[in-house]
Amino acid sequence: MHIVAVVVTYNRKESLLRCIDALRRQKGASTDILVVDNASTDGTAEALAPLMEEGAILYRNTGENLGGAGGFNFGMRLAVEAGYDRLWVMDDDCIPDPSALSALLWADRRLDGHYGFLSGMAYWRDGTPCQMNIQKTSLWSKLTDYTTPLVPVVMATFVSAFIPAERVRQVGLPIREFFIWSDDLEYTRRLSRRWPCYAVNGCRVLHDMRHNNKVNIATDSLDRLPRYAYLYRNEVYVYRREGLVGWLYLLARVGLHLCKIWLRSPVKGKRMKVILSSFAAGLRFHPRVERVEG
Repeated sequence: MHIVAVVVTYNRKESLLRCIDALRRQKGASTDILVVDNASTDGTAEALAPLMEEGAILYRNTGENLGGAGGFNFGMRLAVEAGYDRLWVMDDDCIPDPSALSALLWADRRLDGHYGFLSGMAYWRDGTPCQMNIQKTSLWSKLTDYTTPLVPVVMATFVSAFIPAERVRQVGLPIREFFIWSDDLEYTRRLSRRWPCYAVNGCRVLHDMRHNNKVNIATDSLDRLPRYAYLYRNEVYVYRREGLVGWLYLLARVGLHLCKIWLRSPVKGKRMKVILSSFAAGLRFHPRVERVEG
């Protein structure tokens, strides 16, 4: 089985180097490493030059910042076209444990390849689950079982997602127009609507974030507000496909966030405007799903 880790990076060379080192230290299994660089300006290419010369990694620069969504679209296309059998997809601040890949391959064998995706378990620096990466077992509920080897899930993030190349050929690539946020939820849900999907408790990774909390428009700094336009627009696209249940989820979520802004935020109007205008944009958002030819 030919495996490649698809790692998308942007201006985080120190985290990226730790990720690559962890991938090279996998025990009982090995993977090629494809680094997709979203035109970093922090010297990433120079820092990777020795690894490229050694042949330890494959490196591709996108030429512009495509966002996480565009980077994964770019990298997964390359990986499938290159003939890899399995894609291990992750951000540059994902640090897999030495046995992480072996655990994924154990699950792959046990399921005989009959799955849409496998998801590793992301933990924070203190060993607690990383709040941004807890898988969803339904549209309304999150994973709480951290002991069963394989737990059915319907959505997961791209912090250690293991995907057969054949599934990419069947459902297409992540939607590049998402740019950032929810591209992984949309993609994993696209897979789970057709095949069973699982979280693998034996696959542990560190998500080396500065803080272990979810993004929060009610408390985030004003200079980051434009990023939330992608979040709410993209979520409308993801959940409107789920019918009535999806619309109820969206309305409940937006209502809750508006209430949090009203109760907690010193600057309310700008934050509420981002949510409402982005929600409206999501109703008009009809991106194209790209396919891998051949």
